[in-house]
Amino acid sequence: MTPLHLGALHPIEQVLTLILAFGPFVVLGIVIWWRRRTEDAAQQPADQPEQPDQAADDVGAEPQRER
Repeated sequence: MTPLHLGALHPIEQVLTLILAFGPFVVLGIVIWWRRRTEDAAQQPADQPEQPDQAADDVGAEPQRER
């Protein structure tokens, strides 16, 4: 019969165990963050129409002088 405890894990085995234990949750969190970011970006133009930037319209234009 094999003993239930085979000794301490090697440091690489400890890292692999932590990755296997917490990696899926980290990936899930990243996917949720990414999807919310893309969905918010897709909804933003519909919720808030863009205002024309007056400063951008004046780029390259000469200042008007009064006569």
